[in-house]
Amino acid sequence: MTLYDELVARGLVAQVTDEEEVKDLINNGKATFYIGFDPTADSLHVGHFMALNLMRRMQRAGNRPIALIGGGTAMVGDPSGRTDMRSMMTPETIAHNVECFKKQMSKFIDFSEGKALMLNNADWLMKLNYVEVLREVGACFSVNNMLRAECYKQRMEKGLSFLEFNYMIMQSYDFYHMFQTVGCNLQCGGNDQWSNMLGGTELIRRKLGKDSYALTINLLLTSDGKKMGKTQSGAVWLDPAKTSPYEFYQYWRNVDDSDVLNCLRMLTDVSLDEIAAMESWQGSELNKAKELLAFELTKLVHSEEEANKAQEIARGLFSGAADMDNMPSTELTEEQLTDGEIGILDLLVASTLAPSKREARQLVQQGGVLLDGEKVADATQRVTADQLKNGVVIKKGKKTYRKVYIKN
Repeated sequence: MTLYDELVARGLVAQVTDEEEVKDLINNGKATFYIGFDPTADSLHVGHFMALNLMRRMQRAGNRPIALIGGGTAMVGDPSGRTDMRSMMTPETIAHNVECFKKQMSKFIDFSEGKALMLNNADWLMKLNYVEVLREVGACFSVNNMLRAECYKQRMEKGLSFLEFNYMIMQSYDFYHMFQTVGCNLQCGGNDQWSNMLGGTELIRRKLGKDSYALTINLLLTSDGKKMGKTQSGAVWLDPAKTSPYEFYQYWRNVDDSDVLNCLRMLTDVSLDEIAAMESWQGSELNKAKELLAFELTKLVHSEEEANKAQEIARGLFSGAADMDNMPSTELTEEQLTDGEIGILDLLVASTLAPSKREARQLVQQGGVLLDGEKVADATQRVTADQLKNGVVIKKGKKTYRKVYIKN
C-alpha cells in the first residue's frame, strides 16, 4: 500500500488538488510540505496532534516537512470556525509560545540534517510594505471569491473585521514565499483551511506560472460531531505540566465506543488489518481496543515508560488496588485553607476535577463524588488540614481519581 493509499484508508484525506500529482509527490518522497501552527497558547494540544501525526508519516516516506509557526498571522487572527474576533497577542507572548512549540514538535519530527524545517512567518510578513502587498499580492485576489469562502461566510452576519479579512492573503503569501525560498510545493492542513489553501496555490500559479498543490486532512470528530480534545476542564494538552500523562491516557481510554476504531485508524500506527479485526468487538473486547489506543498515543506523546505507568495506575484504580504513590495528585498550600479547612467544592476546583464551583455542586448533587470511598452527599462538606496531610482520594464518576494533599 502506498503512503497516499494508506492516508485515504485511515480516513485522513479530506480534499486534494491534482490528486495524481500529489500521489506522485508524497509516494516518492518528493514533497516539501508545510503545515501551519497558530501560537495562541504555550502548548500544543490534541487538535494539533493530527497535523503532527501527518507530518511524521510523510517524513518517514522521505518527504520534508516544514512546521510553520504563525508568529505573523497570529497578529491578524484566523476567522475560520470563529464567531467573534479573538484578542490581540503581544509579540512577547507569541515569541514565548513559539519556543514552547519547538520543544514539543521535536518529539514527532526529525529536524536534523535538513530533514525538516521550522520557520516563523513573522520573519517575512513583518517586513512587508503595505502598498507593495496591495499591488503585488492583493491584485491576484477577487473579493467576490473571497466572500464566498466558508471561513468568511460564517462571520459575515456577526461582523468580520478588515484585519481578519486579510488572513487569507497572508496565508497565501506564506506558501508563495516558501515556494520560492525553500522549494515548498505542497501545503497541508485541516479541511477548514481549504479556502485559504486554494488562495496560496492560485497566487503561485498567477504570479509565477507554476504549479503547487494542497491536501487537507479530516478533522477528528466525536460521534456527536464535536471536535476531539475537549474535556469539562478545557483542552487536552500535549504538555505534561498542563495535562499529565495519566490524564492524557485516561482521556483516550474513555472515548466513546463508536469513536475508538476511528481514532486508532487516524492517530496510531496500529495496522489497518489489526484494526479491521476489531470491527466486531463489543463490551470488554472493545475496552481492550481503548486501552490499546490510550497506550499507543501516550507512548507517542510522552514515552513508553509514561504509557506503562499510566496504564498500571488506571488498571489499579479500576480494580480498587490504587497505588497512592503514583496516583495523579494535587498539592495544596496552607493559604488555600480557611481556618484549617477547605470546602469540598473548592477542593474539586483546586484539583481540576471541576472547572467551577457551580459544576462542582452539580457533581455532588448528582452523587458523582466520593471522598476516600464515601459518597459526598452534602455540598457544604469540609476537609481538614489533618486529613490533607495524610492525603485524601477524590473520585469523580466511575473512572477519574485524584489524590489531594498538603505537605507535612
